[in-house]
Amino acid sequence: MDGISIIESAPAGAISAWLAARLAAAGGGALTIPGGSTPFPILEALIAAGSVDWRAFDVWPNDDRLVAEDHEASNTGRIRKLLAPLGARIVALDEALTPPHFALTWLGMGADGHIASLFPNTDPRADDPRRIIRITPDPLPAHAPFDRITLTIPALVDSDAIVFTLGGAADKRAVLEAARRGENDLPIARLLVAARARGLPVTVFA
Repeated sequence: MDGISIIESAPAGAISAWLAARLAAAGGGALTIPGGSTPFPILEALIAAGSVDWRAFDVWPNDDRLVAEDHEASNTGRIRKLLAPLGARIVALDEALTPPHFALTWLGMGADGHIASLFPNTDPRADDPRRIIRITPDPLPAHAPFDRITLTIPALVDSDAIVFTLGGAADKRAVLEAARRGENDLPIARLLVAARARGLPVTVFA
């Protein structure tokens, strides 16, 4: 067994209910959440349900674009706008910080196998001594052509559990399944190997 559970075609409400249960069981602590288009409707459903005491949580973005927080491309800015009014402590990534152990690592994934801002060209390592790094994707994504700051694989797997939300994308599902079988060496594959080595449960909402 590789510790990976795949849940098919779950709507945002079902995913938010799963997240609420997980966070309630944790009772507080730190979690890291993704940016991009897929997670925010789920996060909004989770907020609307009102079942999480956000005052108990420190929330770290997985990664961010190196832009001002009031820029529309800022993950930190969007997260802060949603969760700070509810009492969550939002932590902007900075290389001088040391990430904590996370109660939950929530990740998205690109069709190229990138996680957070660990793109294939950045050659992310499971044994990287750094926990937060600045990188430049190559090629720069057309929708967000910015340098990035990101948690590394060791920071992401320093967690009680990992959950992926893929948004129903068949191409992403295929990449993840290939990584699971050891058929590629993309960032997602390296993270799954590191998670397996730590015995972490991984849940995928495909």
